[in-house]
Amino acid sequence: MAGHTEDYSADKLSGMRQQKSIGSPPRACLRFFRWYCNPIMRSYIEGDLMEIYHRRFRSDGPRKADIHFVFDVLLLFRPGIIKPIKVSTNLTNYSMLENYLKISWRTLVKQKTYSMINIGGFAIGVAACILIGLFIKDELSYDTHYVNHKRLYRLVGVMTENGKLNKGIAFPAPMAEALKRDFPEVSESGRFNNSELFGAGNNQIRPADVIDNSFEEGFVFFDQTLVNMLQLEFIYGSPQQALARPNSLIITKRKAEKYFGKENPVGKTMIVNDNKERPYTIGGVLADFKSTSHINFDFLIGMTGLEFWKGEQSFWGASNYHTYVMVENGTDIKSLEAKMTKGLLNNYFIPAMIKGGMPQSEVDKFITEKNAHVELQPLDQIHLFTDFNDSLVHGDIRMVWLFGGIAVFILLIAVINFVNLSTAKSANRAKEVGIRKVVGSVRTNIIGQFLTESTMYSVISVTLGTAIASAMIPYFNSIADKSVSVPWATWWFTPTLLASALFVGIIAGVYPSFYLSSFRPVRVLKGNLTLGAKGSFLRSALVVFQFTTSIILLIGTIVIYRQMDFILNRKIGFNKDQVLLLQGTNTLREQVVTLANELRDLPQVIEVTTGDYLPVNGSKRNGNSFWNEGRVNIDPEIPSQFWRVDDNYMATLGIQLVQGRNFDRNLASDSSAIIINQKMAKELGGDMIGKRITNYAGTWTVIGIAENFHFESLREEIEPLALVLGQEASILAVKLKAEDMTGNIQAITALWRKFAPHQPIRYSFLDERYAAMYTDVLRMGKIFTSFSVLAILVACLGLFALSAFMVEQRSKEISVRLVLGASVDRIFKMLTWNFVKLVLIAFLVAAPLGWLLMRKWLEDYAYKTEISWDIFAMTGATAILIALITITYQSLRAAWVKPIINLKNE
Repeated sequence: MAGHTEDYSADKLSGMRQQKSIGSPPRACLRFFRWYCNPIMRSYIEGDLMEIYHRRFRSDGPRKADIHFVFDVLLLFRPGIIKPIKVSTNLTNYSMLENYLKISWRTLVKQKTYSMINIGGFAIGVAACILIGLFIKDELSYDTHYVNHKRLYRLVGVMTENGKLNKGIAFPAPMAEALKRDFPEVSESGRFNNSELFGAGNNQIRPADVIDNSFEEGFVFFDQTLVNMLQLEFIYGSPQQALARPNSLIITKRKAEKYFGKENPVGKTMIVNDNKERPYTIGGVLADFKSTSHINFDFLIGMTGLEFWKGEQSFWGASNYHTYVMVENGTDIKSLEAKMTKGLLNNYFIPAMIKGGMPQSEVDKFITEKNAHVELQPLDQIHLFTDFNDSLVHGDIRMVWLFGGIAVFILLIAVINFVNLSTAKSANRAKEVGIRKVVGSVRTNIIGQFLTESTMYSVISVTLGTAIASAMIPYFNSIADKSVSVPWATWWFTPTLLASALFVGIIAGVYPSFYLSSFRPVRVLKGNLTLGAKGSFLRSALVVFQFTTSIILLIGTIVIYRQMDFILNRKIGFNKDQVLLLQGTNTLREQVVTLANELRDLPQVIEVTTGDYLPVNGSKRNGNSFWNEGRVNIDPEIPSQFWRVDDNYMATLGIQLVQGRNFDRNLASDSSAIIINQKMAKELGGDMIGKRITNYAGTWTVIGIAENFHFESLREEIEPLALVLGQEASILAVKLKAEDMTGNIQAITALWRKFAPHQPIRYSFLDERYAAMYTDVLRMGKIFTSFSVLAILVACLGLFALSAFMVEQRSKEISVRLVLGASVDRIFKMLTWNFVKLVLIAFLVAAPLGWLLMRKWLEDYAYKTEISWDIFAMTGATAILIALITITYQSLRAAWVKPIINLKNE
């Protein structure tokens, strides 16, 4: 290969591009290689490069071959290969650059420990920046792929009640049509309903010609108009007609392939929850929703001709739909929001409330333009800027800024290492600077030399950091719940890395280059070599900054894990342990009661309840409002949850009654009985046993008051809750005995097969579902832990090298002290105290900052842990211990060395 001399001219390469079997490398990269390569070696090296490229092209494909070619060209960019161009003797000629690179390379090789620390620290910082940069890019790209995303908005209702600001996105069914009809600025409107109350969410499904059911998530009721507004990408079917007919269904590509293989399934029928009386006809197949879409469902059920109850589509008294609008270009959004608020309240909401029986005087107090309005939330801001519960998965713009800040700080710590070590080892470079100035070098030459060194370190570090980031992608995706990848093939990625390497290299080298180039030849050549140890205020300040950042991250990590422990171990008002949730039982219809009774007969089972309303996310919810029967004007409506449960619900979940009694199915009067929690009793007036309360479903007699229990996240305060006797059939909660859990599940599985031979058993545990509500907290803790470790590692690398150079500079002093009788302990304390002092200062700065930041984070939780003093004691002790471990080796080595060795060297 070394003798290969084929000339790959531009014409020849152009011809190669037309031959896919041969391929050709990126032209810009090849031109860059030809620009810097020594002409004497160019043809040989280029021939080898091209031969290797073609071999990779045939074995690995064009993409990988191009990536490897770019790396090969960058790795060849070194002093022995760069062409020696001598145009003039001024500062800008290429021979000077060649000289800079040679000296930089020799310095790097000669000072291996220093180089490894600088490059390693830089590389870790770069890897962290790349990973967090990919995370931020992914978060900021949500919903921007929709063609009309700049014109699309989601309606948000904002209402102030008793001084509390509430937001929501649930609106009445006729709202979307009214918006398009009444406001000319709205060119189109559409809705979806993802409430499990009506059959969205999770269901059993199968093709009509298959007898076995499969469990699927991601069902939603969807308007055809919303399909049109989003301009969803279709694989099969007509985008304009896919949901136009009653009982139409759109499925995504991945589900189409699962159930129908590669064939076109449009026109085929699917059965949901074994309901053969209502089959769904597939009207289209969508390309899978992108991971960066806040709307991400697999089964879109059309709402043409659909009513969940008679008159529901024209009823303004129930809010169950997410409503979106597309506005005309140039619309003034603030003006439109004001018009919508006034028009919707006066024309629809207030008349509907009066029609429902609310007196005008109460309406005037309950809802006005002063305490209620609508907002239009831009589509591309829904993911990051939604600060209320809308039953969708969201990010948080604060986390984006936080992680961005962490990335910058870790990189700054690495840059600080370079600055600190460069100035600390200035004595080692002082003679070099003095001699170069004596033989004629001007200050700008010396500055150029040191900037070249820092840039070389930066380029190598960026290359290594990119490799580390690529290797860490799977781990990062697992803790961040992302699916990001390094965008090798994008046009901007490699140029961005190169530009960043140059920028960081120059920024990191500016201070050391100006500092080192300022040495006076006379002084340093006379032996004054301790300049780097003097004027160390900046160096100390930078060390303090490094450890301040690291300690803040440590405080954040401990507080997050304390909050997670608080959540999982707090008394929540119900017993979540040994409760198995048997799911998908709604397909059994009337047999579900029989199954529940037979489960109770199993010796492993303590109790069973049939109820879809559970105190964990992902179960049914039903918002409603209650008021005292025969209320007077001063009695407000109380917003509440309204759940239908059976008479075994409270016993199965261990919910305690503080007053009254439980339901009794044998009492006919209990069909109109209600149990409320303490919060609701307080809102309604206090002593409510025997009192009657009303909602839109009827009037109920309060027979019991339950102890408050957390049925939503601990981020929210406990809200009013009402339970009435009924039966929801899609989940059975089974309270089990603690012993032999494997045997318990086997017994339940055997019984399940008797009732549902064509449906696999599906179950989970209540405590696992509860813990899953806080996966974002656990994920954040893992991310904080990971980046805390990186920050401390980089800071300790710098501290280790800094202590080594300080020991080296004070070696003669140490030897003299030892000769004069100083003990090893005294020498050790002398060398370590200055560094420990800096860590203590860093702790004093970091403690209040960490407390403020984490107190702000905990504000998201209505129930939270305390930020106690032991957190700061722990982080302070940890930081000091880490610092001591880092510098102990160098200090002890200096204290144990024989004084004669250092004195002879002097």
